[in-house]
Amino acid sequence: MGRKRYDAKHIHVLKGLEAVRKMPAMYIGDTGKIGLHHLVFEVIDNSIDEAAVGECNRINVIIHKDNSISVKDNGRGIPVDIHKIEKRSALEVVMTSLHAGGKFDHKVYKVSGGLHGVGVSVVNALSEWLEVWVTRDGGVFYQRYERGKPAKDVKRIKDVDVKESGTTVKFFPDPEIFKTIDFSPEIIAERERELAFLNRKVTLTLEDERNDLKKEFCYDGGISEFVIYLNNGKTALSPVIYFKDEKQDVEIEIAMQYTDSYSENILAFANNILTREGGTHLIGFKSGLTRVINEFVKKNNGKESIQGEDAREGLTGVISVKLSEPQFEGQTKMKLGNTEVKGLVESSMNSYLNMYFEENPQVLDKIIKKISAAAKARIAAREARELARRKGALDISPLPGKLADCISKEVKSAELFLVEGDSAGGSAKQGRDRNFQAILPLKGKILNVEKSRIDKILSNDEIKTMISAIGIGFEDESPNTGGEVLERLRYGKIIIMADADIDGAHICTLLLTFFYRYAKRLVEEGYLYIAQPPLYHIRIKNTVTYAYSEEELAKIVEEHVDRIDIQRYKGLGEMNPEQLWETTMNPENRILKSVTVEDLIEADRTFNILMGDNVEPRRKFIEENARFVENLDV
Repeated sequence: MGRKRYDAKHIHVLKGLEAVRKMPAMYIGDTGKIGLHHLVFEVIDNSIDEAAVGECNRINVIIHKDNSISVKDNGRGIPVDIHKIEKRSALEVVMTSLHAGGKFDHKVYKVSGGLHGVGVSVVNALSEWLEVWVTRDGGVFYQRYERGKPAKDVKRIKDVDVKESGTTVKFFPDPEIFKTIDFSPEIIAERERELAFLNRKVTLTLEDERNDLKKEFCYDGGISEFVIYLNNGKTALSPVIYFKDEKQDVEIEIAMQYTDSYSENILAFANNILTREGGTHLIGFKSGLTRVINEFVKKNNGKESIQGEDAREGLTGVISVKLSEPQFEGQTKMKLGNTEVKGLVESSMNSYLNMYFEENPQVLDKIIKKISAAAKARIAAREARELARRKGALDISPLPGKLADCISKEVKSAELFLVEGDSAGGSAKQGRDRNFQAILPLKGKILNVEKSRIDKILSNDEIKTMISAIGIGFEDESPNTGGEVLERLRYGKIIIMADADIDGAHICTLLLTFFYRYAKRLVEEGYLYIAQPPLYHIRIKNTVTYAYSEEELAKIVEEHVDRIDIQRYKGLGEMNPEQLWETTMNPENRILKSVTVEDLIEADRTFNILMGDNVEPRRKFIEENARFVENLDV
């Protein structure tokens, strides 16, 4: 059989923005919810770049009723004069050409968040339509684009005061490209809040015309205020420690504060972009902190060998670096790769923290007591773990005796149900499809990890059983929270199945707290789910149906007056195995809620408030949100 013909006519050159439309994921990460919101952030980042050079102090975002979105700033406005090389308006060049813009000229922008070449041109390419209004030079200039192509030339549509300036970009994401075009105000608000903290005195607003939501963010205190905001619900053990430095044209800004919490919360930003996977700036921060703390422990004749995790227990920190040529790993900028930044941040941490602790010995004393206690707890946990391993109780290979495992060894198709109570666990074991469904009954409420140190967490039987069954494993002194957490994972879905009452909700919250604090990758990668058992068993003559909400029940009652028998389920144990399978476990009928984190910062604060030791913020939260409670069981 001869080879298929392959010659020059098979080589296609994608011109202009065709490549973006052909392979959008290369430019925005994906075509789901993350990629959709990446479009908005690119436009907002352009406005923030204007703010960074002192040319903009207000950015307004509006989600319109038709699900289009607009971003307006009071910056200098995109240039509209004719580009000497392209022979067309600079506005059109910026909107339709990759790698075009003022960000490549460091005289215009010293730092920028959009130097990947992803920018407003990609937003234009992936929109069904986009409109831009530029106010500058005494006029308002307008142009419309359809799927990245200009509908008409740039036109001056009216005269204004020469002092007025700014850019408004309004676009509608292309349904042919995106799986969803429904903008989330929570995701956008999270980004605006971050930017307001990182760029002090810049006001960002959000308006959602679909539900009359309005928000405004502006913080004079910058990242110091950011740390205070993050620590709502915690008791501070130190003031906010803040410094700003510049080394080799890299601007370094750090704010940090120790609290009575047992978990760390460090956010690292590079050019206003949250690098969720860290990078060289975070490594420099951690190594600098550990070195300084160890030096002071030795000076105070401390006997403990302090490790990084000890030095960071209870620490909340915000790291912000700004540099002219950031090297991000991946198009979506999750990790900073500039090698020189590690040494610069570490050096700044070393010099500033040494000076601060010398001048504030009382603060240092409190911090060292906290860190020493963390080190002792880590050592105790390690010894307990090693003892348990010698006894075979915590070996990763044997699975827990109470686990009813599935036959399938294929991670993608396998499911693990974490079931509240032995009674419901027994029903689930009988009702499941043993080919792909595993059952792990949990005895009562697990430990609240928000209030516990790692040694206590590792000694909790239910948590040890759960970790062993799931395959998270223990790497160092804590359950693995890094990338390796997925390597030994035994199930593609981990499903929390608890009673539809207050106790069930509490158990579910305790489990969510554990996963968020000690297996966050499972949440971020979409492995965690919550099963939704029915609230009501309804018999209509000789047929049985189920209602999963009060609204669903009301609809059924309205349709079948006087011929209906209703039973309110209080727990999973009230259902026999067949009912449990039919309503809650059968993939064809069941309702599963996927656990995701749309607002990372708000999620962290909420866990602090609801599950931490501080009562007053929790009382305030309950008072503010009581009206949203449904199905209250008293």
